[in-house]
Amino acid sequence: MIDEQTRKKMTRADRALVATYHEAKLAELIEHVRAGLARYDAGELSAFDVDEIIHHFTLAARELWKFCGATGSQTRMAAAALKEWGKEGPDWWEIGQPKRPR
Repeated sequence: MIDEQTRKKMTRADRALVATYHEAKLAELIEHVRAGLARYDAGELSAFDVDEIIHHFTLAARELWKFCGATGSQTRMAAAALKEWGKEGPDWWEIGQPKRPR
């Protein structure tokens, strides 16, 4: 059985791991928006295209938040998943792909 002090250290470590991951993946998602804005500035995309990119970002960031924004035992599960994935893991941009009507 784990003593209280060890459990608290593990919880802090799990939170730090998940927070670091969340920030890094959020930065990757922001890069999609930045690239879209650069293409808009270059005249390659319309304002509607950029709006679609921002909507996509919102959906992807929401999915990422659902994974990382949990507390308690869910944080432990997220940290365990991150440790298992290593450098791999979900493509949050792909997961946030807007659903198209058929």
